[in-house]
Amino acid sequence: MSAPHDHHEHVEPASFAFDADSEAQIAKIVARYPEGRQASAVIPALYIAQKQMGRLTGSAWVPRIAMDAVAARLGMAPIRVYEVATFYFMFNTKPIGKFHLQVCGTTPCWLRGSDDVLRACKDAGHLKGYGDTSPDGLFTMTEVECLGGCVNAPILQVDDDYYEDMDYESTVKLLEALKRGERPKPGSVIGRQTSAPEGGPMVLTGSEE
Repeated sequence: MSAPHDHHEHVEPASFAFDADSEAQIAKIVARYPEGRQASAVIPALYIAQKQMGRLTGSAWVPRIAMDAVAARLGMAPIRVYEVATFYFMFNTKPIGKFHLQVCGTTPCWLRGSDDVLRACKDAGHLKGYGDTSPDGLFTMTEVECLGGCVNAPILQVDDDYYEDMDYESTVKLLEALKRGERPKPGSVIGRQTSAPEGGPMVLTGSEE
């Protein structure tokens, strides 16, 4: 299902049209499929629409009129596009903050301290809980299922970027940087190399017993 959101009233835009960048991306994706199978591009097309809304408005979401544009572009019934957009966590069907904080609470992240990441997001982001958007409009926080980065848990996904090996202090530091307009480099905040052990790789070092 789609990510939860604050249920305050929101205004749907009166119109939506793919811009040149989005059209170029969609054309490239549609070309991968045989004639008559354009509907297979619905997920990437929705993602492109969401990214365009983020570029133009500062809030990456997919209004219904954008879903209608996807349906028209791919020759689909609008309801089929609505079904996809409301099923997946990756699509936001209501406006979100400038930064989308996606906290993984699945078992590996929970065992490694995701509760502290959640607490830090609430404290530093001034968020009441999952589904809330901060009063300044900077942050929206969502609970997500496994992000597939379990080896470097806990994970905090910000928009499309993974921040790994997080704890309370590093999460606060990340949010404060975002507030200043900085974008820290994604990846392990403790400098872990890919999925190597903490402290660095331990094999093929040339050492002997």
